[in-house]
Amino acid sequence: MNKYLAEFVGTFWLVLGGCGSAVLAAAFPEVGIGFAGVALAFGLTVLTMAFAIGHISGCHLNPAVSVGLWAGGRFPANQLFPYIAAQVLGGIVAGGVLYVIASGQADFDVSAGFAANGYGEHSPGGYALISALVCEVVMTMMFLIVIMGATDARAPASFAPIAIGLCLTLIHLISIPVTNTSVNPARSTGVAIYVGGWALAQLWLFWVAPIVGAAIGANIYKAIAKEDGES
Repeated sequence: MNKYLAEFVGTFWLVLGGCGSAVLAAAFPEVGIGFAGVALAFGLTVLTMAFAIGHISGCHLNPAVSVGLWAGGRFPANQLFPYIAAQVLGGIVAGGVLYVIASGQADFDVSAGFAANGYGEHSPGGYALISALVCEVVMTMMFLIVIMGATDARAPASFAPIAIGLCLTLIHLISIPVTNTSVNPARSTGVAIYVGGWALAQLWLFWVAPIVGAAIGANIYKAIAKEDGES
């Protein structure tokens, strides 16, 4: 159970830290942290939790990462469902805490977005569904390649959290304008259920695309990381 509790706490911190920075600080009130600050906040949540719980649960914090590591032969299938359940619950609880904090402001309007992911009219830059789909698949694919490479037994282990955290920061710098950046179904679900309506209607993409991208990325890494003589 300690692994699942670690995943719950870690995903809670990712959603609270990342989405919290977007909701509370991105445009506060005239000078905020902006896209770059939100991107850094997401990266820092993973970096800090990787050091805190990486030795306990592996610090997945993301159903797509868990599926990708399974596809890459790094994670047992019998732990997939409890890991994903813990991650989604952690995200939902974090969304609830963020809702309580944010709703203390007089003009708070959860329907304005609440850091939810979206496409079309709900994309920050007005990007269409196909753009959002391709973006989420490719970004998650690259995330898994970095995760698997940084945690390879041949890589310097102490630097893995830094590489992974900076990769997630870069992913957000690229894709916040397109989808508000998911690459993580638990992060998307954690806020979408409080927005309801359009956010729940579009949530399917932010489960399907990251999981597909993660599986592709894991298999690409397996192919390029083979040593001479391996089949």
